Parts: sequence; C-alpha cells; structure tokens
Amino acid sequence: MSVKQISVFVESKPGHLLRVLDSFAENGVSVRGYSASDTGDYGIVRFVVNDPEHALQVLSDIGFAATQTEILCIKLEDKPGELARVIKVLSDCDINVNYSYSLISTYICMSVQDIAEAEAELARQPIELISQADLL
Repeated sequence: MSVKQISVFVESKPGHLLRVLDSFAENGVSVRGYSASDTGDYGIVRFVVNDPEHALQVLSDIGFAATQTEILCIKLEDKPGELARVIKVLSDCDINVNYSYSLISTYICMSVQDIAEAEAELARQPIELISQADLL
C-alpha cells in the first residue's frame, strides 16, 4: 500500500509557495502534508494531497514543474519509541529511508530565515505558536 506524492520545483522567493497553495485552495486540492527543502535558488516542495492527478493539472496550468512518485505512509502511535520501532524494521531489512515528513498534524515545523520576525508576525494573528515546553 502506498500514497502518491507530488514534488514541485519552486523558486526560493517570498510568494512562490503561496502561489501554489492558493491555486490548490482555489481548485479544491486539500494538502494533507508537505515538506519543503531549499536547494539554493529553487526548492523542492513535496505534497501529499487528496487528489494528486488534479493537483498535477493545477500545477501545470500555473506553469510549475512537478512530478508524482509513490511513497509509504505509516500511522504511528503517539508514544516514545514508535518511530524508532518502524525505522528499526526497515533498517533490519537493509532498507534506507531517503527522507520523511509528517502528514496531517496539529503541529507544523518550519525553518525560516528570521525566527523572531516570523514569531512576531504570527503572534499578531489567531495562530498558536508552540514552544519546546509544549512538546514535553
């Protein structure tokens, strides 16, 4: 059993990821999870969505290069050691994990250039910021 992942090449500039997300929202594509990584002038954003074929068409219509691949999706229990247990199963079988990210969650982690500025801007909105203490 697998799920389809959409990988999009996005210019690393303010507003480019928003253009993708706004287009998804306008076209009824629901993001179930995503991962963004910077590779310099461009980044790779990986999405798991409700309708991958429709998402690919939306991306094509707005001029973004995208690919679709199959990935595993595993439901973990929220308890210590659960991720390690799953990784051990793969490791014991000599299966390498190339990358991973979480899907639908109440906590989303983001790397930004200026954390203080981002925190200040988000705190002005009805957006709850999470501290390390919240994760205890």
